[in-house]
Amino acid sequence: MSRAEPTDAQVLAGPREGFGLLFERYSGILYGYCARRVGADLAEDLVAETFLTAFERRDGFDQTAPTAQPWLFGIVTNLLRNHLRTEKRAWKALARTGADPLDGAARVTDGLADRVGERVDAAVSTRALAGALAAMPRGHRDVLLLHVWSGLTYTELAEALDLPIGTVRSRLSRARARLRSALPTDASTFTSGDTR
Repeated sequence: MSRAEPTDAQVLAGPREGFGLLFERYSGILYGYCARRVGADLAEDLVAETFLTAFERRDGFDQTAPTAQPWLFGIVTNLLRNHLRTEKRAWKALARTGADPLDGAARVTDGLADRVGERVDAAVSTRALAGALAAMPRGHRDVLLLHVWSGLTYTELAEALDLPIGTVRSRLSRARARLRSALPTDASTFTSGDTR
């Protein structure tokens, strides 16, 4: 008879030694998200800092939450705010030159330009996309990138960012509108998104 894996809440409430299980479950997706935003080197540090912060604040985790993923994305998004200049410089460089400044496994536009690529000239749409993201208010960019790159639902986004769900919907709608106005008309299907 196999023993069931502990839930995220059980891991967070359990002994220190079990915390590695939470790292195994979520470090990869957090790393991918961070690497896309600020590059591979800084992403490693941010993921480590996220789990250190989570461990220190584990008493504040809502034990009724079905998963710790939105909570962890909230922590990493707050940590990313300290690195906003790095991310904004990357978007501006990409908008200006068309060359992705972040080396490594993840690129600034992974998951975004790929969805536009077949319908418009990739160089033009990538530069327009990067320019729109660089000019976007931080709160709108956070909601959009969390939604696109992590796949969080509106409810999970609200939990991760500690915002009312109406604010999440509004910010996501405004972010998509900014992208629609910045991208060629053929790329508008990218910004329509789903309505989870």
